[in-house]
Formats: sequence, C-alpha cells, structure tokens
Amino acid sequence: MTGQEKKARTMQGVVASNGMQDSIVVNTSRYVKHAKYKKFIRKSTKVMAHDAENICGVGDTVTIQECRPLSKNKSWTLVSIDSKAKI
Repeated sequence: MTGQEKKARTMQGVVASNGMQDSIVVNTSRYVKHAKYKKFIRKSTKVMAHDAENICGVGDTVTIQECRPLSKNKSWTLVSIDSKAKI
C-alpha cells in the first residue's frame, strides 16, 4: 500500500462464554431501524475472539479488535477488559 492502511474495526460487548482455551464468545448488540415500520430494534451478534491469557470471565464487558483469521471461526482479538462482572 502507499502509506494508507485500513484501521481495524473495534467492537464492545459482553462475554457470553469462556469455556474454551484461549477463546471467548462475545455478544455485541446494536440498534437498527426497521425498514418498513420505522421502529428501532435491538439486534445482537455473537463472535469468537482470541484471549491469549484466559483472563476474561462470563459477564465482563470487553473491547475486541478485528484481526487476521486465527481459526475457522475466530477473526477477533481481545484488546481490553472495560469492566469486570459483578459476582
């Protein structure tokens, strides 16, 4: 490239599962406007992210960043833990 590189996307979400080694499942939600009824509805997406140190727990709010494909389902990596879950 000629000095212009794309900035990787980041998303914020809640950890839904951490049962795998070096991986977490993050649930992200967003508001979208319905095309016909013009009502705002909440849509959610689950993505797998790489957690190298296995430090995330279920319920933590995290920030993840897009990266190269690490496995069949994993193309995101953990950037930071914004808040820990209340136990």
